[in-house]
Amino acid sequence: MPDNAKKMRKAPTQKRSRERVENILKVACELISTHGSDAMKMGELAEKAGVSIGSLYQYFPDKASIIHALADRYNDESQHCIEEALAETQTAKELIAAFDQLINTYYELFLAEPVICDIWTGTQADKTLRDMEMEVSRANADQLTRAILRIRKNDGDASVFSARCLLIMYSGEATMRLAISVPPSEGREIVASYKRMVRREIEEMVQV
Repeated sequence: MPDNAKKMRKAPTQKRSRERVENILKVACELISTHGSDAMKMGELAEKAGVSIGSLYQYFPDKASIIHALADRYNDESQHCIEEALAETQTAKELIAAFDQLINTYYELFLAEPVICDIWTGTQADKTLRDMEMEVSRANADQLTRAILRIRKNDGDASVFSARCLLIMYSGEATMRLAISVPPSEGREIVASYKRMVRREIEEMVQV
């Protein structure tokens, strides 16, 4: 997470505290799924999570810190998923197939998880989330760059591939935001179009 991100005020160390924070975030997800993050109130969250408002503020100084904690958790999961999917690819065909499946998985995840949709549709209005998105896109681009260089037997300019992979990853986030904001039939065509563009770009980069 970027250094200027709105972080938790107090990191839980004991098991009971960790469980309390997990419950707070779980209830926050439920409230966001039902009403959206704009409508979520700290008082309501504390009540439904079964903690005092003082206890809530011990961990989260404001609503933004809760949103950022959820976004950070999603980012960690997504980076692990991408790393796992690309780690074993040894050929251009395997890499393209793995990336295609990743795109499918993320689109279905965005459709199924209102919390993720809520967080990322509001990214452009929150500088901290924009910075976080860029950091995550760079980390994911590094993973794709390593996969491409592995297939090319380290033949090629890593800085050029890195820039192209950053465009692929950053555009992917924008594609998902657009795809979930339109009817599903249109969204699926947008995702399919993105996949075709990415496939051509990867095929060009892996040519030795």
